[in-house]
Amino acid sequence: MHQIGVVGLSYRHASVEDVARFTVPKGVLAARLPVLRSSLGVSEVLYVGTCNRVEVLYAVADGAEAEDARQDVFRALIGREPQPGEANRILRAWTGEAAVEHLLLLACGLDSAQAGEQEIAAQIRLAWETARGAHTCGPVLDRLIGEALGMASRVRRLESHVRAPSLADLAVDRVTRHLEGKPAPVALVGVSPMTRRCGALLQTAGFPLLIVNRSLQPAEEFAATVGGSALSLDQFRAGPPALGALVLAAGGDEPVLDGMALSKIAEAAGARQPMLVDFGVPPNADPEGTRVAGLARVGMDELIQAAQERRLAQLMRLAPVRAAIDERLARLREELATRAIGRRLSDLRDTFEQIAAEEADRALTDELRDLDDNQRERLQRFASNLARRLAHLPLAGLRAAAAHASSDAVDAFFREARLRRGADTPEPPKEHNK
Repeated sequence: MHQIGVVGLSYRHASVEDVARFTVPKGVLAARLPVLRSSLGVSEVLYVGTCNRVEVLYAVADGAEAEDARQDVFRALIGREPQPGEANRILRAWTGEAAVEHLLLLACGLDSAQAGEQEIAAQIRLAWETARGAHTCGPVLDRLIGEALGMASRVRRLESHVRAPSLADLAVDRVTRHLEGKPAPVALVGVSPMTRRCGALLQTAGFPLLIVNRSLQPAEEFAATVGGSALSLDQFRAGPPALGALVLAAGGDEPVLDGMALSKIAEAAGARQPMLVDFGVPPNADPEGTRVAGLARVGMDELIQAAQERRLAQLMRLAPVRAAIDERLARLREELATRAIGRRLSDLRDTFEQIAAEEADRALTDELRDLDDNQRERLQRFASNLARRLAHLPLAGLRAAAAHASSDAVDAFFREARLRRGADTPEPPKEHNK
């Protein structure tokens, strides 16, 4: 695990504005990933961006240890050198086992603002697909993401009898209270996991739905699943219908609804102004334009605050999930540690067998030279079997040590043992018959 690292920021310690500054727009992410990998000087990299967090996962080459990459990540995503202490203040870093644990907690929803939500697993999968398409994800991160998504699936099975919470629940609750139960039309702007979840909940509650998206075809496909209608973003901005509320989760680094579009929305609504629930980071609806138009806007800060008030109860319910993560982490620790030193373990076993074979050959050319062919074969087989049995003890010990000791300690064993004879390792002195 020592070659794995994570640098990130989230609602837990950073503002929505900070998250927005480090967000890479989806449209350019695939092109940015190879540049990010080069900037960090790592062999593999994956970027996860959601409405309330940014995570950069990376792996260094075999034999190396991941280091705190906050300075490099800041420079790569912001485009300038951080001020003294700035990167460490805004970003958090995990390396080794702590990085793997963070990823498992993240995938299972235990680090989410709404503890236990399941949208994050879909977002991690999408980030993984993007990294694989950009060829920046290799065997180490593939293995880890596979484990993380496997744990997320296990959580879904454990929680199959409970409807998983989501920030979408909070959004729909705000919309329902604003509309006082009246079936006014609700627009979902953007086709994303969050708007899909909101759409399912609002359809169940009986609200007419309008799906708005930059491209019309995805909007029409989504609308067909929730019994709604669809408009392209340009059509909607040019002539919005009367609405009771809007839920926005469209992505991008600029507002999709500017002051002019927001004024048209307010005008079309008449006396009862709609509410905007904005999941965008940065905001999908221009905050100043929203204020000028007289529209009520609920942003990520308010949604996160509401989620935090429910977090403790959710974490208590998810205690078995935390236990399952700890169990899997222990197994993964041993597996990855053994994999990391696998080649050297094989070399060590070969060294034992080589020493035994050389000593058997020496004896057969010296004091045991009178043995017949059958006896020679039996001696050589005995030496080989003994070497394998003797090698088992240090090999088993090293597998256990690799999972718990530092890589420096394991390296010191291989360095100091000097079991393989080479140009810089003298032959052991031969014993002579007296």
